[in-house]
Amino acid sequence: MALARNRRRERTVDYWPGFVDALSTLLISIMFLLTVFVVGQFILSREITGRDEVLNRLNSQINELTQLLALEKGSNQDLQDAVANLQASLATAEGDRSRLQALLNAGSGGQDAAQKRIGAMTQELDEQKQVSERALSQVELLNQQIAALRSQIAAVEAALQASEEKDRVSQTKIADLGSRLNVALAARVQELNRYRSDFFGRLREILSDRENIRIVGDRFVFQSEVLFPSGGADLNPDGQTEMAKLAAALLDLAKEIPPEINWVLRVDGHTDNVPLAGTGRYRDNWELSSERAISVVKFLIGQGVPADRLVAAGFGEFQPIAPGDTPDARATNRRIELKLTEK
Repeated sequence: MALARNRRRERTVDYWPGFVDALSTLLISIMFLLTVFVVGQFILSREITGRDEVLNRLNSQINELTQLLALEKGSNQDLQDAVANLQASLATAEGDRSRLQALLNAGSGGQDAAQKRIGAMTQELDEQKQVSERALSQVELLNQQIAALRSQIAAVEAALQASEEKDRVSQTKIADLGSRLNVALAARVQELNRYRSDFFGRLREILSDRENIRIVGDRFVFQSEVLFPSGGADLNPDGQTEMAKLAAALLDLAKEIPPEINWVLRVDGHTDNVPLAGTGRYRDNWELSSERAISVVKFLIGQGVPADRLVAAGFGEFQPIAPGDTPDARATNRRIELKLTEK
């Protein structure tokens, strides 16, 4: 039995070493092929890269050649155009030469006419020279006239400067006269103010006992109720008495005021803001205030006051001195104002 076992072992073949050798040989072959493939790929890629570079250079050269060809075509076209132009110019020159030759042939027989033309042109040239000489003489005369005008302008400028100097002197004198006039006017104003003060002083003494007469600034203010009836413009007896006193004071003062002082007494009529019905004698407050001022002026004229020293003005209700619509304010605004002033 042990012998049979040994015999079976001897009969069994060991294939593994051979398989390993074959496999190793195959792997080495594959690695060799891979190495060859990689080397081939590397060499091929370098060849391809080199060919691409060569191809790019060839493309750039082709582009340059294309541009040069285009330039050459353009130059060729320009040359063809130039040749065409030259041919046209040559044809034109030949035509001109032919015409000139014909003219020359024709002019050989008209030499006498040309000589006559030259003589005529020479005569015209002489005439032009004479005209030019006359023009030159006229220019010389104009230059002399311009020089004379310049001298006249210089004289006028000198006269103008002298006039401006006189004007400056005159302006200085005018300014001096203006200052003197202002001083004189101020003196006249002061003098008129003095007479106005005298006038107000006398009127104040005459009218000091009247409660309805006030002094506002440089004016005497008479309440309308003192002088006129309600809604009327005729002086009542009390108003005539007061205006008679005023007229007497004016006449006394007029004797003292020098005649060169052009003074006037202005009489201003004022009403309240109550509108009139329009059915009476006066349509509105304008007419009422004006008629009251005129009534005072006419009365003063009747008392002997010169008419050229009196002025009447009506202001209606539009110059109030007391604001509001109360009875007291309206009574205050119904008034006659007297002011001594200049025309």
